[in-house]
Amino acid sequence: MKNRYIILMILLAIALFWNQNTIKPSLWIKIIGLVLFFYGMMKLSAKTPSKNQDNQE
Repeated sequence: MKNRYIILMILLAIALFWNQNTIKPSLWIKIIGLVLFFYGMMKLSAKTPSKNQDNQE
C-alpha cells in the first residue's frame, strides 16, 4: 500500500511540473493536483512514528 502512495506522489509531481510547462497552465489541475499530493503525503507520514513518543509514556 505504501508503494502505491509513493508511485502516486511521483506521478502527481510529474503531472504538476508538466502542467506548469504548458503555454497556459490550468489553475484547476494545479489545485486538484496539490490537494491530492498533500493528501498522499499525509497518508504516507501518518505511519511514521513520532520521535517523542517514548518520552510521553
